[in-house]
Amino acid sequence: MNIVKKTITLSDGREIEIETGKLAKQADGSVVVKMGKTMLLAAVTCAKEAKEDVDFMPLSVEYKEKYASAGRYPGGFLKREGRPNDSEILVSRLIDRALRPLFPDDFHAEVFVTVNLISAEKEIMPDALAGLAASAALAVSDIPFNGPISEVRVSRIGGKLVVNPSFTELKTADIDIMVGATLDNIMMVEGEMKEVGEKDMLEAIKFAHEEIKKQCKAQIELSAELGKTEKRAYCHETQDEELREAIHQFCYDRCYAIAKSNSAKHEREDAFAALKAEFVATLTEEDAEVKKAMIERYYHSVEKEAMRKMILNEGIRLDGRNTKEIRPIWCEVDYLPATHGSALFTRGETQSLTTVTLGTKLDMKEVDEVLVEGTEQIVLHYNFPPFSTGEARPYRGTGRREIGHGNLALRALKSLVPTGEENPYAVRIVSDILESNGSSSMATVCAGTLALMDAGVKLRKPVSGIAMGLISDSVTKKYAVLSDILGDEDHLGDMDFKVTGTRDGITATQMDIKVDGLSYEILEQALEQAKQGRMHILGEMLKCLSEPREDYKPHVPRIIQIIIPQEFIGAVIGTGGKVIQEIQKTTGTTITITEKDQAGVVDIFGENQENMQAALNWIKAITTVPEAGLTYKGKVVSILEFGAFVQILPGKEGLLHISEIAWRKVDKVEDELKVGDELEVKLLEVDPKNGKLRLSRKALLPKPEGYVEPPHRPRPEGGDKRHSGGRSGGGRR
Repeated sequence: MNIVKKTITLSDGREIEIETGKLAKQADGSVVVKMGKTMLLAAVTCAKEAKEDVDFMPLSVEYKEKYASAGRYPGGFLKREGRPNDSEILVSRLIDRALRPLFPDDFHAEVFVTVNLISAEKEIMPDALAGLAASAALAVSDIPFNGPISEVRVSRIGGKLVVNPSFTELKTADIDIMVGATLDNIMMVEGEMKEVGEKDMLEAIKFAHEEIKKQCKAQIELSAELGKTEKRAYCHETQDEELREAIHQFCYDRCYAIAKSNSAKHEREDAFAALKAEFVATLTEEDAEVKKAMIERYYHSVEKEAMRKMILNEGIRLDGRNTKEIRPIWCEVDYLPATHGSALFTRGETQSLTTVTLGTKLDMKEVDEVLVEGTEQIVLHYNFPPFSTGEARPYRGTGRREIGHGNLALRALKSLVPTGEENPYAVRIVSDILESNGSSSMATVCAGTLALMDAGVKLRKPVSGIAMGLISDSVTKKYAVLSDILGDEDHLGDMDFKVTGTRDGITATQMDIKVDGLSYEILEQALEQAKQGRMHILGEMLKCLSEPREDYKPHVPRIIQIIIPQEFIGAVIGTGGKVIQEIQKTTGTTITITEKDQAGVVDIFGENQENMQAALNWIKAITTVPEAGLTYKGKVVSILEFGAFVQILPGKEGLLHISEIAWRKVDKVEDELKVGDELEVKLLEVDPKNGKLRLSRKALLPKPEGYVEPPHRPRPEGGDKRHSGGRSGGGRR
């Protein structure tokens, strides 16, 4: 084995180790990245040749966390790792988005990148190391790649920027972003913030880049030491310069005219397709078939060039807007009257129909990941059906893109949605994209804000979002930053930079760069232009609904929340859940109890206010501590020779001795009382030793005139041994 190691020292003294030559040696490249007790194995493989007629980069990235890495069993019946969860998919996307732009444009062989978490220290966040592991595996292979890259997490904690913080440290951060970069350029940014300024975000990105440079240099040294600086030769494209020139001459001017025609999306697509077909008609049938892939490639380049030059030279975009102009916006709330909250947000040819549903703690999303367990009170689901772009194909369910877009929108909104005692509801936001021509995730943020306010959720501040683009020319150094980009401007442009926020700061961001080189000057301009766009969009939204509704809609189930002492939790639940199930069944409510800060948080969820009040009274009765001297309405539950046992509160019974039933002498208890009778009694005493309750009925009755206290009648032997159920939180035995 030729084992080679490199050590990277972070600015705070912690070390990251890269090792190769020990594991997975049959892969084209493999490394183990270690930090503390956390270890990730990354392996890359590449097909020898590209498949026929493939004109794109077929890259597959899989990130997987092994439960054994943290000494845990997987959940479920099979007890083995299954399909990737949302978190693993999101990390896979982070790796993919940083790597993909750096493969050569003409390299089309399938590449598979696999990153596994094989050892996990509880406080170390492994996603911050996954990008480094993937890039290092490529660096020690002969796969053509214009890297290396690395990714780090940067957080601001107590006003100080920290790289790769722990899970605990992250809880108090107001900035949490992942940054991917090469030695020279930023490639990817994604994260969430608590209303921070544009300058603060830029500072965090620059801080991250300094740490990334160290990690890139270590990979370059590792590659050189292993002799992997020379990559494999390949030829995945055949070229025909005469055909390229013919397509350019025939199509360019007309492509430019179509791009400048200010037509709608499908009209423009049809015009471009007709022009391409017209050129193909000039060729022989044999040439058209044999050179089909080249024609597609060359024509796409002409279309791209025409659109980009029109923007750079004239400042005019495909739909006729200037670079800073936002598409027309219209909004509507309460569009779906049977939902808890709904909103339509339409910007140009992009439309989101978003709903909000409020539920109980039982509806919260359960999280069971290798290093993260618990529940999530707020979830956001994003759906992108094919009809939204006019495609005639079946909808096969949620894909990775939908998970990524939904996560970005959730990060934009969640810090502004009240939680805990301010908002006891579980909140589910669902965005269905009905039309799409660019920036549907940002439409989801805007529609989500309106739907939350329509539902009566006391959103702290409204949030809007915008997607920014970039067109640049490396030769002339011209560039144009575009506000509110179209789908074509995303596809044919150099940047997709999404920014969300309130009037007071940024809440989330996602940036992908498709070119080598983006100066901080351009980034700063994009952020400032994005702020102006966000404020305009927010203004249009607030014309529709300016603040959350005063109350929830009449058909929204209500929640009553009370706090009970910790020692009463068991009494409310009952043995095997018997008590709480009886309350729910009798009152038709749903009740949840969670332990927090050494107390029980009880949520009563129901649609009938009277039933909810009955459940509340029941629970209050269970958790009430009986007080001597107070009067209670009770029910006779059993009769003995020496008296009756009366339940004065749920689970709390006391002895009504025969001598305390009436002022006159009572010979038989049955002459006065029977099981099931309801009566008022006074609590005379709570035994401080055992909590037994002594009750009196006669104390509430008027004393007869001339009454003489009879001689004391001793209690029967053993008569006081029956447990009275008077202990706090106790019940009958």
